[in-house]
Amino acid sequence: MVYTKMLLAGPLALLLGSCASDGSFDATKATAIGLGALSVAALDEKDVKEAAKLSAKEMDSKSLLATEGSPYTVRLAKITSGLHNYAGLNLNFKVYIAKDVNAFAMADGTVRVYSGLMDAMPDDQVLAVIGHEIGHVKLKHSYQQMRQQMLTNTAFQAIVSVGGTIGELTSSELGAIAYQAVNARFSQKDELEADKFAVKMLQQMGKDPSSMLHAVETLEKLYGSGGGFLSSHPSNDKRKEELKKVVQR
Repeated sequence: MVYTKMLLAGPLALLLGSCASDGSFDATKATAIGLGALSVAALDEKDVKEAAKLSAKEMDSKSLLATEGSPYTVRLAKITSGLHNYAGLNLNFKVYIAKDVNAFAMADGTVRVYSGLMDAMPDDQVLAVIGHEIGHVKLKHSYQQMRQQMLTNTAFQAIVSVGGTIGELTSSELGAIAYQAVNARFSQKDELEADKFAVKMLQQMGKDPSSMLHAVETLEKLYGSGGGFLSSHPSNDKRKEELKKVVQR
């Protein structure tokens, strides 16, 4: 999308430049390019969730949202019925009309599903993918990633230095945060934990717990092990073997 390309400039380039090859924060590199150090106490979970909320709003404004009466909206509402406060979270769900086979979540409980993913699989598998994303929120993977990203953000540090607020971030800065959330790459450990969370959620809802495994297999069959959703949530034999073990318990 044009929006995605636009966000690659500015703050995002600085964010990526201060990360190690494995995606982790490299304090040495951050200092070297003048980002300086930020006290851990200066950025709490409330701040990160507020940034997530604002960046989600920015992303929504730049994306084509399914309308209230759209078949995609109606279908997503059916799939996510009863999930808005699942596991003590405050979740909100919307559909982006785009061919991307993707879904993502943010620390504040924002969950977005692309119509391309909904076209690629049946309801139970879409629910499994959503459960996986909810898992990243509940297990605070999304929070930790966004927090780390913000700690390397020069715009955020500038605001903190003058006693400002998250609300002072510009549209482009919020857009950069949103871009990172859409393309977040979690560790294999985090992915397996989110998979297990999704399986447990499916079981609690009386759904087929193997739907998470089937969703991965569907995407692999259609797009390969690194296409679409699997580009940021890669599949491998270990992941599938672990899923089979969890389902069989």
